[in-house]
Amino acid sequence: MSTGGRLPEEASRLSANDGTAQVALALDAACRDLAIPADVRQLLAEARDALRSASSDAETARLRYHALFDAVPDPVSILDERGIVLDLNKAGMVAYRRPREEIVGQSIEVLNPDLPKGHLGPVWDTINRGRTYVIEVTNMRADGTRFPVEVHSAGFQHEGRTCLVAVARDLSSRQEAELRYRELMEVIDKGIVVQDEFLNFTYGNSAALRLLGIDGSESLDDAMRLQHWMLVREDGTVMPEAEYPAMRALREGRIIESTLVGLYHRQRRQLSWLSVTVVPQFAADADKPHQVLSMFSDVTELKRDSTLFDRVQALAHIGGWEWDATSDQLYLTDESVRILAQDAPPATMPRMIECLAASDRARLHAALDLAVREGRDFDLELQGARADGHAFWVRVIGGGVPGDPATSHLTGTLQDITELKHGEETLRVQARTDPLTGLMNRDAILGEISARLADPGQSGVAVLYIDLDRFKVVNDVLGHNAGDELLMNAARRILRAVGTEGLIARFGGDEFLVVCSTEDDPERPERVADAILDAFGDSFRFEKEEFTITASIGIARAPEHGDKPQTLIHNADAAMYDSKRRIRNGWQVFTPALAQSQQDRLRVETHLRRAADNNEFHLVYQPQVALQGGRIVAAEALIRWENRQLGEMRPDHFIGHAETTGDIVRIGSWVLREACRQVAQWRDAGLGIVRVAVNVSYRQFLGDDLADTVRGVLAEFGLPGTALELEFTERVLIEDDPDTLRTFARLREQGVVLTIDDFGEGYSALNYLRRLPIHGLKLSQLFVEGVPGNKSDVAVCQAVAGIARSLGLGLVAEGVESEQQRRFLLQLGVPIGQGFLFAPGLRPDEFARRLGAGTVQVDA
Repeated sequence: MSTGGRLPEEASRLSANDGTAQVALALDAACRDLAIPADVRQLLAEARDALRSASSDAETARLRYHALFDAVPDPVSILDERGIVLDLNKAGMVAYRRPREEIVGQSIEVLNPDLPKGHLGPVWDTINRGRTYVIEVTNMRADGTRFPVEVHSAGFQHEGRTCLVAVARDLSSRQEAELRYRELMEVIDKGIVVQDEFLNFTYGNSAALRLLGIDGSESLDDAMRLQHWMLVREDGTVMPEAEYPAMRALREGRIIESTLVGLYHRQRRQLSWLSVTVVPQFAADADKPHQVLSMFSDVTELKRDSTLFDRVQALAHIGGWEWDATSDQLYLTDESVRILAQDAPPATMPRMIECLAASDRARLHAALDLAVREGRDFDLELQGARADGHAFWVRVIGGGVPGDPATSHLTGTLQDITELKHGEETLRVQARTDPLTGLMNRDAILGEISARLADPGQSGVAVLYIDLDRFKVVNDVLGHNAGDELLMNAARRILRAVGTEGLIARFGGDEFLVVCSTEDDPERPERVADAILDAFGDSFRFEKEEFTITASIGIARAPEHGDKPQTLIHNADAAMYDSKRRIRNGWQVFTPALAQSQQDRLRVETHLRRAADNNEFHLVYQPQVALQGGRIVAAEALIRWENRQLGEMRPDHFIGHAETTGDIVRIGSWVLREACRQVAQWRDAGLGIVRVAVNVSYRQFLGDDLADTVRGVLAEFGLPGTALELEFTERVLIEDDPDTLRTFARLREQGVVLTIDDFGEGYSALNYLRRLPIHGLKLSQLFVEGVPGNKSDVAVCQAVAGIARSLGLGLVAEGVESEQQRRFLLQLGVPIGQGFLFAPGLRPDEFARRLGAGTVQVDA
């Protein structure tokens, strides 16, 4: 065939890589071959034309790609998966100062020889997560010079292969000055640190970290906190913060030159001397430094033999020693001799070891042996005795002398840590001691109880829980100084009573614990309890005041009442609570019945919390009547609680729980509003305005603004203030507080009648009574029930009546149950009473029925 030899010749003129063009030439030759059928030649011609068209499009795309590729002003390189350079733009040839042929086909290390092994791993990891990988590196030109670049790498498909495109931005202009500065900082032999305006450490060069003994495991700022270091003046005294060179430079805005500073590391117990120069640095247009740069060098070696260094070593109680193991010669510095304080300075190691405790002699001897044989360093805390018999503690640090291959010489330091050990013991004792009374504290006694219960040799342990009766009253009336004095006095009395029979602790507030053994004496807990109660028989005194304080004690035994500390204490507390409830100044042993009582109390408190929301409360009204004639003049609202599970509950069964839990505030608010609503209902029924007395809890008084609450409730039901009487306990008398007086004055301005309930039961502060703008007193049932037969009760009633008359206050007697009581009170001048002699608490309709005969007189 005449055309058979032309295809290779024409194809040879094309690029060897242009496969498409080669195929097109072959097809063209085939089309001219007459031996091929015409219809086949037609098909081959169509295929040739299509290939040439595709080749033209591809060439256009290739030219556009290279135009864009070369137009990028930053070096751009194309890499395959192994990091081989496939292409490089013109900016890259200019930047690297190499022709394209020297780079294409080479590994990327030709541009950056400092790349670590496996550097492409994190690049591909980032790209495979759909992100661009950015890094700052240093690239190399053809002449070996380096320049910093910021490289952004991304993945793409190139000619059917997964490749990287990397764009390098030259950072020379931005980093040149910074690099020179940082290189200078790192190569300089001086320590350099930078602190901000708050003296936080923001930078430290390598020399600084080395001189300060800081490794890379912690930050410079954390390592330099003041709790780790103590700064010392040149004379060896502690340097105040105001004298710190960095502080002075910040404050004065000037260079502080060549200041000698002793730097003592508390944990390492190591003292170094530094010569420090501090330079303040100002931001643009600032008149105060925003940071300081400190440059320092270690001058410890220069000071080692100086008088100053010896003096500071003495102040730090650190001496030095050197021992020649071959000749057994021991050298001690003057401070080491002073620390040991022997009759004659020991010249050999055995002589020095003699002053140590027997167990510590063996420890030091073993450490010296290992140091000589195996080159091990050691750090020991040892106890010994000086020539005068006084004990001391020393810390001995030692090791081989550098450059001594035989390790025949050992050297180290000797530090007096006696005060530190005493301080640690003091802290240990303080951590277990109540600071006010000197007794064991809560944590200490819990530990002791745990230890005794865990000791198989202890077959019986008892806990006495002691609570002081009426302590809070004294503390509130006479103040915290009197309360603290009372607690210290009580602690001394308990100590005398218990003696060696048990351990004593202040458990919290006015509560004490005694822990004693019952193994050899089963009756010991009760006997100790009796002794404690006897110790409280005498009155307590504070300045000119004299008062009686008693104690209530609960007893729980292990194992029958519990085998864990908290269980024992909890059960002893329950017994104490029962003793306080039944008879103060007594003791009670825990019983299962008390456990049931605790459960019942918890049950009551649980239901009580939901009682108001479940509409379980209602009020009854006990008439207050004129003792002369029996005319009803007012009523006292008394709360009752009816629960489906607990039944009818009187106030004395649940008010104490409500006070303890704080539910009394919600309950008191409900009572106030319900009483006013009932008064309005009676008024609307034509019965007139009935004054109703409502008890106010002290917690209510301390809570929200009582005067505003009362004003709102009265306004809601359109009642005058004279329709409401508020009864407070004597506790308000001790609140000599402007807010208390102001609240009473605002209530009185509304016309509300203010009364002190159960007057005489508590600590009646008459001096405060005359200051409060109150209207009257209520004589407690506790005293009324004994008249006229009991002389003491008669005397109290006469005294209260006299107080009321002298202050111009009204007086109501509670608990009048007999005609004899009524006549006595009437003769005493008490005008009004209430009690079962007249009526119990009545339902609203029954109370209204009794009022139906006529109108009610309301005393304003």
